[in-house]
Formats: sequence, C-alpha cells, structure tokens
Amino acid sequence: MNRRAFFQAMMASAGAMTLADRADAAGLPKTKITRIRYYKTPTDAAGRPNTRQPLFNQSTNVVIVETDSGLFGIGEGGSGDTMEQCASMLIGEDPFRTDRLWQAMYRGYFYPAGREKVHALGALDVALWDLKGKALGVPVYQLLGGQTRDYVECYSTGYPAQGTPKEVAKACVDAGFQAYRISTNTSGDTHDRFASVNRVYNLCEQVREGVGRDGGWCIDFHTELDMPDAINLANRIEHLRPYFVEDLIRSENPGVYRTLRTQVKVPIAVGEQFGPKWEWNELIEQHLIDYARATIPNVGGITEFQKIAGICETHYVGLVPHFTGPISEAAMVHCCAAFSGPAIMEMVMGGTRPWPYLNHSYDLKNGKLWPNERPGLGIEVDVSKLQQIGNYTERYTLTPLLKRPDGSFTNW
Repeated sequence: MNRRAFFQAMMASAGAMTLADRADAAGLPKTKITRIRYYKTPTDAAGRPNTRQPLFNQSTNVVIVETDSGLFGIGEGGSGDTMEQCASMLIGEDPFRTDRLWQAMYRGYFYPAGREKVHALGALDVALWDLKGKALGVPVYQLLGGQTRDYVECYSTGYPAQGTPKEVAKACVDAGFQAYRISTNTSGDTHDRFASVNRVYNLCEQVREGVGRDGGWCIDFHTELDMPDAINLANRIEHLRPYFVEDLIRSENPGVYRTLRTQVKVPIAVGEQFGPKWEWNELIEQHLIDYARATIPNVGGITEFQKIAGICETHYVGLVPHFTGPISEAAMVHCCAAFSGPAIMEMVMGGTRPWPYLNHSYDLKNGKLWPNERPGLGIEVDVSKLQQIGNYTERYTLTPLLKRPDGSFTNW
C-alpha cells in the first residue's frame, strides 16, 4: 500500500469511530456523575477562620464530583443555592463532556447566569477537569496543550515582611517574586480624595525605591477613586514604571475605559470582578487594557478561562489572575502554564499561609509557581477537616434544554 492509500485508510477508519470509541481509545472509562458533595472550609480566601457563612460570591467552599466508576474531581467556590442549581444538572451526565456541561449549567435556566452563579458553575467545571486529568493519569495542563513555560511568575499581595514600605518591597523581590503589589489602602470609612492621592503617591515612591528595578511593583486602585483622581494618580506614578495599575475605576461600565485609556499611559489591568467572555470582549478586542485579571472560578472555571485566554493572545493582552482560593490558584497554574502570552499570578501573603484541609495544593518555590506531574490538578483534600453543607444526587431543571439536530444546545 502506498503512503497516500495508507493515510486515506487511516482517515476512513478514524471517521468510522464513534465518540464512545474515541473515548475508549483515549483511556476514558464509560462513567456517569452520581453524587456531588459540598463542603464549607475552616478558613476563607484570606486565610482567616471561617466562623461565619462565607461570602457567597467569593467563597472557598470545596465541591467534589463523584462518579459510578469511583473517579472524582475537586473544585472550589459558589454558595448553597447556586451550587444546588448547577450541581443538579450534572447528575447522570458524562463527566468528560466538559464544554457541553458548561453550556447546560450556564444556559439551562433560560436566564444567563449572573456572576455569583458563575462562581458555582466554575467550581464544578474545575472539578470536572480535575476528574478528567485523574482518569487519564496526567496533569490538567497536558489536556490544555502542555507547558509553554517552566514556571509561572508571581507578584505578592500583602508580603509578610516587617519594616518600612521600602524594606518590605525589597524583601519581596529578593524572595524571588517578580513584583510587589500595594493598594490605595484607605483606612477607616472616609475617603479624602486629595489627601489619599498624595499619600498613595508617596507610598509608591518608597516602594519603587525598594524594588530597585523596572517593573518590580504594581498597584491596585481597588475601584476606590473617582475618575479625575484615578487619572491624576496614574499620571503622577507613570515615571515610577509600575508593572501594571489595577482597577482604576468602578467596574460596572467597561466601556468607560475608551475614555480613560486616552488619558493615561500606565499599563492597565482590569477584571477580577468579571465573569464569562462576554464581559471581556469589548475591553480586549478594543485594546483598552494591557492585562486581564480573569480568574477562576469567577469566569466560570477552566473551560471558560481558556476561551478568554485565547481572545487575550489574539489581541496581545497578558494575564494577571486574581487569587481567589488555594484550589483555584492550583487550577490557575495549569491554565497559565499552557498560555503562551505574558502571565503573572497573584500570591497572597507571600504564600506562607497554611491550608489545614489540603494535603497537596499549589507548588510555590522562590516566588514562583511550578507545574507538577501529579494527575488532575495535583491537589488532595482532607474532608475530615471540612463541614459538609450539601449532598446532591437528584437531577432536575425547571426549563427544557433544546438541541440542534447534531445534539448541541440552543436556547429555549
């Protein structure tokens, strides 16, 4: 058989395979989701004791998706009501059809999911990717295209060194972090616009002197400033060469960056509050930002994050994901490791906090996050240290899910 005939025979054989056959060829078992358990963690995202009900839009609650084959996956986020609604749609489903399940959870109740529901959806999506990696015995980044970088650079928020701002900044970069992050950090409940801008500018000068090199610091305006003050401060610190300036103004109207972009020259990072790709496309496609703070599970998990990352790469926008919790941080390492554009991740408190319910989470060394070879996300949870608050085994949805002739979803 000549080479052309050989390849034609191979293509014909591949075309005759069913989806199930291809799953078997990949080593994926035929399995269904049977149970989803939901747990409250003993600490919140800041590492503080979780004595009260966690914030419903930024929780570190743990979700575990279980199957009839014994495979399971772990995710993080959501709240009781939103998790119940999303989890109920997964019972009985094939856990490996991640994008299909994402579409079902996002669109299955007719009204598009809001940011709080997307947080729960994202937690489940992360668990499904963890499960798939474990099923194949590979880390998740191998399913996303493999490593494009050896490690992921980090910037540190709230670096736990003692001393002056200059001394803390120096200690942070000396520890291997790419940048030291500060914020406007107004104390009390009163914001004096003139005093605040002057105070923050003086702080920036000290930090810039401490890091001692270009790009070694960044600042979060935390949506605290009105637009004239944000423009004023951004222009005053331009000569100090920040790596980026984050969330200059309120996030509700992304289109305002069309006006702001023309008035400042500092690199702009936006988006820790944003959800799926539809909230990003205007900012990215019109080059209104330099870095996307897209993060997990806020955007809807790994499935949606990868789509946003693709838009970013197309428009030369980098990634500076926000820290939302230790399991999500571990998931972000896989996504950033497989992203070929510029990426730098946030590490809170220099990564020194213990997470008592995690035997394995992310791998931090010398101010950098390192991909590892552990299957799935590479995390291990001790559920004996968690409080179970949800147990979902019944499938239900209140609205029909319409399908096109090929089986893909369309809206009802």
